[in-house]
Amino acid sequence: MENIWQGRNDGDDLLYHRIFQRIQSINDFNNIATKDFVLHGFAVDEGVKRNKGREGARSAPDVIRKNMSNFPVVLPDFTLFDAGNINSENNSLEESQEKLAQKVSDVLQKNGRSVVLGGGHEVMFAHYSGIRKAFPDKKIGIINIDAHFDNRKPDENIGASSGTGFWQISQEDNTSSLHIGIQRNSNTLKLFDTAHQLNMKYILADEIFFENLPSIYQRITEFADSVEVLYVTVCMDVFNASIAPGVSAPSHNGIFADASFMHFYRHILKSENLVALDVAEVNPEFDIQDRTARLAASLVNEWFMI
Repeated sequence: MENIWQGRNDGDDLLYHRIFQRIQSINDFNNIATKDFVLHGFAVDEGVKRNKGREGARSAPDVIRKNMSNFPVVLPDFTLFDAGNINSENNSLEESQEKLAQKVSDVLQKNGRSVVLGGGHEVMFAHYSGIRKAFPDKKIGIINIDAHFDNRKPDENIGASSGTGFWQISQEDNTSSLHIGIQRNSNTLKLFDTAHQLNMKYILADEIFFENLPSIYQRITEFADSVEVLYVTVCMDVFNASIAPGVSAPSHNGIFADASFMHFYRHILKSENLVALDVAEVNPEFDIQDRTARLAASLVNEWFMI
C-alpha cells in the first residue's frame, strides 16, 4: 500500500498535510475511535460479469486510492485507516460480499465510519449487509446515486449480480431507499414497476437542475430524517460519459458533477446519521486520463472535509 499512497510533501507540519501523510494501515479494528474513517477496497466485479457488463472494475480500488492520495487534509482531527482489499476467490461473489459485510460491521460497531471503494455495484449489497449486522434493530436508509434501480430479480441460473442488490434487500428487510439520477432510458417499465411495488423513492436525472434544488433538498432531508442510520452509495455510471468514461455502462446523457449536484451531494454528506459511503463501477480499463477514478476519489474526499 505504501507504493500507492504517495503525493507531494510540502512539510510535516499539520498545515501542510495531504491524505497520503495521514493514512494508516490497519489489520484489526480494536483501536478505532468514534468517527474515524476506515477504508476497504472491494476488488470484485463478478457481479458486473453476471450482469453482462464490461469487466475491469476489480482493479479500481488502488487506482482510486492513488487519486485520493494528494488531496489536502482540511480537518485537524481527520483520521483515515486503510484495511486493504477484498478479492473474489474462485469467482465467489457471495463469499466476497460476506467478507466485506463482516469487516464493515466490525468498523461500525466501534463507531467508526465506513468507506468502500468498488468494484462493481454488487458492493452495495455487501456494504448494506455489514450495516445491518452492526445495527440489527435500527431503521436503515440508503441513498443510491445511480442511473439504475438495481432491483432486478436474480436469474436462477446466474444468481445475484450488480443489478440485483435492492431486490435482494427487499426480500429480507424493509429498508428505505432514495434513488437519485434515475434514467428513463436505462430502466425498463418492469424495473419502474418493481420500484413502485417496493416503495423505492426516486428523483429522475431530468429533475436535477439548479432551479429545482429546493425540492431536491426537501426530499433528501425528509428521507434522511425518516431513518436512524444513513448509507450513501454512488454508482459512477450516473455521470455523463464525458466526465466518467470508465464505467461498465457509459451514459451519454448522464448528470454532471456541477454546482447543482455538488450542492445536494454535500447536503447529504452533512447528515448526522450518515455512517457509510461507497463509490462503485469505476473501470480503469476504459477510463481516460483517470477521469472517472479522479471523480470518484473527489466524491469520497468531500466526506472527509465535512
